[in-house]
Amino acid sequence: MIARLRGTVLEAYPNRLVVDAGGVGYEVFVPLSTFDRLHASEGTRVDLRTHLHFSQLGQKLFGFATEEERDIFLLLIDRVSGVGPTMAVAVLSGMEPNRFKQAVVAGDTAALSKLKGVGKKTAERIVLELKDKVGVVDTWTDAASGSVSAAAADAELALIALGYKQVDARKAVKKVLDTDPAATTEILIRGSLRALQG
Repeated sequence: MIARLRGTVLEAYPNRLVVDAGGVGYEVFVPLSTFDRLHASEGTRVDLRTHLHFSQLGQKLFGFATEEERDIFLLLIDRVSGVGPTMAVAVLSGMEPNRFKQAVVAGDTAALSKLKGVGKKTAERIVLELKDKVGVVDTWTDAASGSVSAAAADAELALIALGYKQVDARKAVKKVLDTDPAATTEILIRGSLRALQG
C-alpha cells in the first residue's frame, strides 16, 4: 500500500497530478482542495498522503494535502453506502473539510446535496451513516469544543477510518493518554492499535 508520496510534480491538472518519486511518475488523483492548497505546478515539490484504491476497473492512487482530507475520503468510501472514490473526491472538491464536518454535525443535507454528484438521498445517507452509525460526529463535536485534544481527535478519527467503532477507539486513545498525556497523534494511533489488537 502506498500511504505517502513525496516528489516533484511533472504534470499538474486540477484533478490529477503526475509526481516523480525516485524516477517513477505516479499518477495521483486529487480533490480541488488539495490542488489549491499545494499550488501545484510543474517543478514544485509535494508531500501527499495517499490511498491506493482497487476496483474491477483497475487501481487508482488518490492524494491529499492533509491527513484530515484523507480521513474524510476514507470515511466516505468505507462507511457510506453508495459513495465511491469519485464522489468522495467531488465532496472534498466542493467543500472544505471543516465546512463538511459542520454540515454533517448540523445535519445540513441541503448544503451537501448542492455538491456535484451528490443528490438529496446521498446527502441524507452521508449524514445518517456518519452521524448515527459511525459516531464520528461525536469526535468532531468534542474536538471543536476543546473537550478532547486535536491529537486525540485525529487519532480517534484515524481509528474509525480503519473500521473501529467510535466507542472502542475513544477507550483505546484514552488508555494511551493515561500513560502519556503529551502523546502525538502518531503515538496515540500506534498505542491504540496495540491496545485494540491485544
